[in-house]
Amino acid sequence: MVLDLKKVFLNENERLSAACEFEMVDPSGEITYTSPVNASVTVSNHAGMVVYESEVRFSGHILCSRCCEPFNKDFAYRFNHILVASLPEGQDDDYIEAPDYMLDTDALLRDDILLELPSKFLCKDSCKGLCPKCGKNLNKGKCSCPVREPDPRLAALSALLED
Repeated sequence: MVLDLKKVFLNENERLSAACEFEMVDPSGEITYTSPVNASVTVSNHAGMVVYESEVRFSGHILCSRCCEPFNKDFAYRFNHILVASLPEGQDDDYIEAPDYMLDTDALLRDDILLELPSKFLCKDSCKGLCPKCGKNLNKGKCSCPVREPDPRLAALSALLED
């Protein structure tokens, strides 16, 4: 959805609110979106500073990064940006440019979501993962692998201690 923000930029205390819904596709393939992204956007002019605020909600189907079990998760994020009509050359990324007072909210929200998603997804914070030896899911119980196996690089030292 493209918003025309000319009225907001030119009038102090002006406010524009909108709601949108769009589909997401994860370029990494780690998450399958099971619902469209529902977003509410508010753009307001406070003493000449144009502030963009958004809230997004969506659901996804994911594989846990530790135990490889699939799970569903609901996401909710809030984003804030300061908008400017144009950026001078060499300006940093502290501001979002809205050329001709137009802003593509879908593109901005997609970027915000992709930057906010965690690099690793866990089914729960206490996920124990998989046994590195046998591959058993340790969340479902202990495996029969030895608890502590001596480091083969220290075998020579172990032989000296036994003598």
